[in-house]
Amino acid sequence: MEGEGNETLHPSCSVSEPPYSEELLRSLDLPGKFLFAILTLMTLIANLVFIEEALYIYRKIPSSKRSIIIWVNAAAPVIATTSCIGMWIPRSTMFTDFTAAVFFAIVIHKFLLLMIKECGGQKLLLRRFENDRFKISTGPCCCCCLCLPRVRITRRTLFWLKLGTFQFAFLRPVLMFLSIVLWTNGIYTPYNLSPKGAAIWISCFVGVITIIALWPVGIMFQQVRTLLICKKIIPKFALYQFILILNHLQAAIINILAMQKVIPCAPPLSSSARGAYTTQQLLIMEMFLITLISRVVYRRRCDDLEPPECMAEEVGDNKQTPRIIMNGAIREDGLPRV
Repeated sequence: MEGEGNETLHPSCSVSEPPYSEELLRSLDLPGKFLFAILTLMTLIANLVFIEEALYIYRKIPSSKRSIIIWVNAAAPVIATTSCIGMWIPRSTMFTDFTAAVFFAIVIHKFLLLMIKECGGQKLLLRRFENDRFKISTGPCCCCCLCLPRVRITRRTLFWLKLGTFQFAFLRPVLMFLSIVLWTNGIYTPYNLSPKGAAIWISCFVGVITIIALWPVGIMFQQVRTLLICKKIIPKFALYQFILILNHLQAAIINILAMQKVIPCAPPLSSSARGAYTTQQLLIMEMFLITLISRVVYRRRCDDLEPPECMAEEVGDNKQTPRIIMNGAIREDGLPRV
């Protein structure tokens, strides 16, 4: 029975390279073509929604935060676009994945800067938290190390936090370039995770610098989430986390299952190619939904562009209002009761 199973094995199942786009399109049946059309339409709508949102941000948001918010909003449409290109042209998957990873590495750094900008900038943040300390026992590095001391919030501390995210935005393109150079020489293969290959070592290094980059974002969020609740920082951080999990963790799990042949091959797609194909389709749908939700979260009315930084300011304004007690009733306008 084993020999008979090997004889009926399709040749594409033993090939790690994805098929050409013409071969993939010819193998699609009517439901497959309909799915391709729907996912492509989702990608187009996501990009149109982002363009409309970018125009709104450009007109309504102050210039100091304009580019940062556009960068953060662009994460989901860019990932959807690269996934759609990889779905149509399977052999471009390595390059589209690299492009999405590099862009999101920059978005991680931009999101840290966004939280600082929403606090009024670095100077105002330092003035507001001059007597506070950062809680560094947070994820993903040190969430279990509760004994770690708190660190004073100073200009030097903010520099190290920015450096933690900037190193990822800088090193990720460098590693992408190195991977492409090694791939041209046959040394780097994305689906070859043996110790003799370069992919496993580059992936481990990318994992380390990713964790280092996520740590400062978590530290800053823990510090400012109460202050920036009026600016919807919690749903913004949740969307950022969803993109991170779906684009990295979900893709990694599916790729591992594909390499272990848990996801069977479906000619002309091998197991690894089908895993990437499945990841791309899921990402298009997920990033489409995140793009629509981001439009609601980041869209603010003209009179809400600069909401109060804290409730203490509103309380202070209320205390300045004259209050006169007449016949046991409190009057705020100072006029006699008729």
